[in-house]
Amino acid sequence: MILITGGARSGKSSLAERLAAQTCERVFYIATSVVTDAEMAERVALHRASRPAYWRTWEGYRDLGTVIDQQLDPDEAVMLECITTLITNLLFELAGDTSPEQMDFAVLEVGIQQQITDLLAACARSRAPIYLVTNELGMGIVPENRLARHFRDIAGRVNQRLAAAADEVFLVVSGIEVKIK
Repeated sequence: MILITGGARSGKSSLAERLAAQTCERVFYIATSVVTDAEMAERVALHRASRPAYWRTWEGYRDLGTVIDQQLDPDEAVMLECITTLITNLLFELAGDTSPEQMDFAVLEVGIQQQITDLLAACARSRAPIYLVTNELGMGIVPENRLARHFRDIAGRVNQRLAAAADEVFLVVSGIEVKIK
C-alpha cells in the first residue's frame, strides 16, 4: 500500500494516477465523493472525464475493505481518492442530524476507525498495488470551531495509522513529490 498526502491542489491525485498507471495498465478507481450540490456535481464530472475510459470506477465511501476484497481484479492497481472525503462522509452519516455542538466525536471516531481497520485489513490481504490519497490537514493554524478541530484531529489520527501501515508514503507540495517513507 502506498499513501500519498499533501495539501489541497498539491498534485497528490496526479501522482497517484501516474503511479497507478505505471504499475498496471488497468486501474480500479474508488471515488469517495458524494454529490451534494451543482458545484460538486461538476467537480465529479470533471474527475470522471479526466480518467481513462478503461479504468473501472466504484463510487462510495463505506465498507471499502469489502469493496477491495470483492471487486478487485488481481491484474488491476487500486486508487482510492480520497481518505479525507471518506472521513467527512462517514462523520456526517454517523452523526445524523446531530448539531456539531452536540456531536460525540469520540463515539463518531470509533465508527470511522472501524472502517479504516477494515480497509487496512483488505489492503494487507490484497496482492494488487493500492494507492491511497489523503489530505494533510495538520500544517495550518488550529481551526476556530469545534467541528473543524475534531475533524482535523480524527483525520490526523487516521493518516498516522495509514502511514504506519503503508509500504511507502509520499508528501506532495506544489506538484513536487517527496518520498518520506
